Amino acid sequence: MSNVAPLLIDCGLHGKRLAAVVCGHMVDSKVSSVGFVENNDDPSDLQAWCEDCEEVFLREGDKTEAFRDFNRMAMVCVCCYQELKDRHSRRFNT
Repeated sequence: MSNVAPLLIDCGLHGKRLAAVVCGHMVDSKVSSVGFVENNDDPSDLQAWCEDCEEVFLREGDKTEAFRDFNRMAMVCVCCYQELKDRHSRRFNT
């Protein structure tokens, strides 16, 4: 069990909630889906970025300065994170 207190954010839409991290592309894109790549499998540490960020990350091989500049990390609440996940996740026909 971790002794670190969870990070909270005061969301204008949802009030005080747990914080999550996404790329700025997801936040900025209001219409089209940019993809949703979760980059941490710890359910208490929500982090995701778009497919373009994933390409830059793979090309750079790490979270380099170029990647961080491209990513434009944004903190959102867990409710906004779920809404972004729902909006940006790609649906594939199987």
